[in-house]
Amino acid sequence: MSETVKRYFDAFNAGDVQGMLDCLSEDVAHHVNEGQIRVGKEKFADFCAHMNRCYKELLTDIVVFEAEGGTRAAAEFIVNGTYLQTDSGLPEAHGQTYRLPAGSFFTLTGDKISRVTTFYNLADWVKQVSNG
Repeated sequence: MSETVKRYFDAFNAGDVQGMLDCLSEDVAHHVNEGQIRVGKEKFADFCAHMNRCYKELLTDIVVFEAEGGTRAAAEFIVNGTYLQTDSGLPEAHGQTYRLPAGSFFTLTGDKISRVTTFYNLADWVKQVSNG
């Protein structure tokens, strides 16, 4: 099922939210870094719309790992981004760039992603955009 995860990341890098949604189950559980769990494609789409307003990101150096049996996968990558619009509770945005390592973990049900959990070092991100 790592092909599904690869399609998900390809869609992310293309800015193709619908392509990402096509990889997800209807009841996907999205575990946001430093945030709440959001359940369902609609909440995932809302999250993507918010992120696209505030950030422009490209993921590079993506390595996908798949557990035996294909029901779980993980990926590590580098987030290369630009902070476009101030996000609530975070430093003011003025086009700062950032680069930080991150990882995502997936549960796959059939050919769909039913859980996405993403982690990155928020303190490192804040430091980068505060100095930029």
